[in-house]
Amino acid sequence: MRTFNVIIEQDNKGFYVASVPELKGCHTQAKSMDVLLDRIKEAIVLCVEVNEIDIPNQFIGFQRISVPI
Repeated sequence: MRTFNVIIEQDNKGFYVASVPELKGCHTQAKSMDVLLDRIKEAIVLCVEVNEIDIPNQFIGFQRISVPI
């Protein structure tokens, strides 16, 4: 069992988009959160199997930053 960090966003058409920073190119999308979570789990398994990736980085945290635009 291995734990991965997943970033979830919602696009302007209402789709949920998930990506895994530790696994380059590992992402998916869905109209519902339940489907999205099932799909990202499947995507993670496939990315690790296909690429045999060794994950060297450790997740430290997430920070939201506001800047004047």
